[in-house]
Amino acid sequence: MQRITTFLTFKDHGMDAVNFYTSLFMNSSINSSMVMPGSDQLLHAAFTLDGQDYMAMDAGDHFAFSDGISLFVSCKDQAEIDYYWDALTADGGEPGQCGWLKDKFGVSWQVVPKQLGELMQSPDPAKAQKVMQAMLAMNKIVVAELQAAHDS
Repeated sequence: MQRITTFLTFKDHGMDAVNFYTSLFMNSSINSSMVMPGSDQLLHAAFTLDGQDYMAMDAGDHFAFSDGISLFVSCKDQAEIDYYWDALTADGGEPGQCGWLKDKFGVSWQVVPKQLGELMQSPDPAKAQKVMQAMLAMNKIVVAELQAAHDS
């Protein structure tokens, strides 16, 4: 187990979230889980998403997620962006600006192409600025539009 692990505290439906997340990402698994007998309240789950360890539990109404923390997904291409964006915004998820979204459980995610960092680090500041302006106008990030902004 890694030394520092993200712990997600859900109001409810934590086990549904864990099942959903592990179904989306390759190299993922539920390592252990414990549910309150006679209910669906998640007492504790340890799970892995693409090799990264997480924990989760349900803790009731006084727990809510904040935009101040998010899970960042680095995508290799547009197909990956589309896959994660579509899955994470489905069934009540909310798209946000610049690759940010909230899933149906209220967790904030950033779905970002690796190309964004590459294009933003252009030695030409005008090109980097055009990429930034293009990104600021997007919800789901479209790599071809970032590249077109850079090349214009």
